[in-house]
Amino acid sequence: MNEFEELLNSVGDVKVGDVVSGEILTVEGDQATVAIVGTGVEGVLTLRELTNERDADINDFVKAGEVKELLVVKQIVGKESEGANVYLLSEKRLAARKAFADLEGKEGEVVTVKVLKDVKGGLSVDFNGVRGFIPASMIDTYFVRDTKKFVGEEFDAKIIEVNAAEKRFILSRRAVIEEESKAQRAEAFANLHEGDIVEGTVARTTDFGAFINLGGVDGLVHVTELAHGRVKKPSDVVKVGETVQVKVLKVDEEAGRVSLSLKATQPGPWDDIDEKAPVGSVLDGTVKRITDFGAFVEIFPGVEGLVHISQISWERVENAKDVLSVGQAVQVKVLDVKPAEERISLSIKALTEAPARKERSNDSGNAAQGGQRRDAKPRAPRRNTKPEYTLPETQEGFSLADFLGDDFDINNF
Repeated sequence: MNEFEELLNSVGDVKVGDVVSGEILTVEGDQATVAIVGTGVEGVLTLRELTNERDADINDFVKAGEVKELLVVKQIVGKESEGANVYLLSEKRLAARKAFADLEGKEGEVVTVKVLKDVKGGLSVDFNGVRGFIPASMIDTYFVRDTKKFVGEEFDAKIIEVNAAEKRFILSRRAVIEEESKAQRAEAFANLHEGDIVEGTVARTTDFGAFINLGGVDGLVHVTELAHGRVKKPSDVVKVGETVQVKVLKVDEEAGRVSLSLKATQPGPWDDIDEKAPVGSVLDGTVKRITDFGAFVEIFPGVEGLVHISQISWERVENAKDVLSVGQAVQVKVLDVKPAEERISLSIKALTEAPARKERSNDSGNAAQGGQRRDAKPRAPRRNTKPEYTLPETQEGFSLADFLGDDFDINNF
């Protein structure tokens, strides 16, 4: 057999899917010319078949004279081959094949992956040359809208499914986070006790409060526990990412709930209220609420006192809304302070001068009669109920004869 026949026979020894040894002949641009050792056949190795990094330099991966183990991807037909048998070779795909083989049966294991790009429905990641996929629902414990922020990052993910035949490689970052959170959660609940003052980070805010990350567990600060005053929006009081001190109100490990209070760690508006608003002091306030029995006036943030309807004006007030309105600025005088009950009695009318009492007017006819009313009747003299008797001055006693006189004769009886 001559040399030409041996060359033809050697071509048949190279098949798509084979793993061959290739010697780098030349490197030009983003590809290298490779001689498949022992065959007399050449191949092409491009930068794309060496790495997933698009901006990489091919010279960092191959050098002339270097021998590499490569995978035969396909036979190149066209102008590039110029009629010769040239094959596209790949180092990256060979690594992926080996990695897939190594991954089979390793579902459940945690590996470190690098995010290549965000794709429809999730993230495309790389692990040892194997292209994997993390669905959007498996990126985090909550739905992630902006997946682009993960591109270029490296993190741990749990292997969910491996199918080398279908080149299917599914992973979950969420599973890793949940397992870590479970361990942290157990530790956090073990260290949380009612009454504790702890530090946390505002994780998110809602209409009904703010969730605080305590390191393994999120606790809720209800909107009523955010501040001593009235809170319209929790985001007005705390911001996401802010570090806060909170008091533990209740721990329910079975339900996985922790109730917290932010206002309990802050000075109360009623502290030293008897010094800030002593009886008799005059303060500026704002009408906050109006009821049937009066109006509540805020004199300090979180401190409201009651102006009873009888203390609004010296004139009779049927309805407090007829005189006051919510949001109105008023001056009030402190009548009474009960710090323990958090009650303050206030007065508006006490700051105004009481009107003079009107005297009863008499008409001229009555004046002529000495002040008596025209239709008044003279009072009848008091009637004596018992007869009046005058005793003799010279006698200590008296007899029946003293009353009958000469008409009295004992013989007539």
